[in-house]
Amino acid sequence: MARTLNVNCAYARLAEKSDLFIQRRLNPEIFFSADALDGLQVDDLARQARKLASAGLTTTIHATFVDLNPGSLDKSIRMATRYRFEQIFDAAEILKPQNIVFHPGYDELRYGDNRKAWLDYSISFWNDMLPMARNIGCVIAVENIFEKEPSTLLELLEAVDDPLFRNCFDVGHWNMFNTVSMEEWFSSLGRYVVEAHIHDNHGQRDEHLPLGEGQINFDLLFTLLNRYAPAAICTIEAHTDERLERAVQNIQKYL
Repeated sequence: MARTLNVNCAYARLAEKSDLFIQRRLNPEIFFSADALDGLQVDDLARQARKLASAGLTTTIHATFVDLNPGSLDKSIRMATRYRFEQIFDAAEILKPQNIVFHPGYDELRYGDNRKAWLDYSISFWNDMLPMARNIGCVIAVENIFEKEPSTLLELLEAVDDPLFRNCFDVGHWNMFNTVSMEEWFSSLGRYVVEAHIHDNHGQRDEHLPLGEGQINFDLLFTLLNRYAPAAICTIEAHTDERLERAVQNIQKYL
């Protein structure tokens, strides 16, 4: 099965980069910051959506995440998160993405003693979001960030228990924080993976290097993706044009 290849792109740069994406057949994962959401021009977004769709490209969305947390113990933070995520779904109504990637907000250092409360708030939050995803026909994909092992995400996914609520496996984040092997991680969450964020690092910082330029075993990653999630979208997360070029070249042998 040929994999869908996406590349990350801030919404502010979408108009500038769209011709390149069309020429190279690269599907954008569009990141909306809070400022981008507040200044969003619906007509402009609709034009960009039509242009990409007419060229046969598909999209995914990466939601804003700074200072947000669906499972926060602070009601005001949950309300602010809901407001921002509802803005994301408004944009998704226009773009019709395959997936929307969200940060779940769990951090063992902050929520270790309140893990159950965080889970309860998160389960309720995502159950409220699902009708919007169902209306659009897209999948909510929660991404591992600080998780050292998969149990908390697994409990969340099992509790919500909906085919439109799935996991985005970020291999760079896994490499920084893991206390379990990649095989163990996929044995728990592999069946939920609908997208993988592809970038490399040396295990200390979120360097967002092109694959093959850090220490991650991408042969193993793609073996596991082929076994557990053969239809998962692969999204290159490269934060410079130069790194994007190298990453697109390096990933070809896996596609």
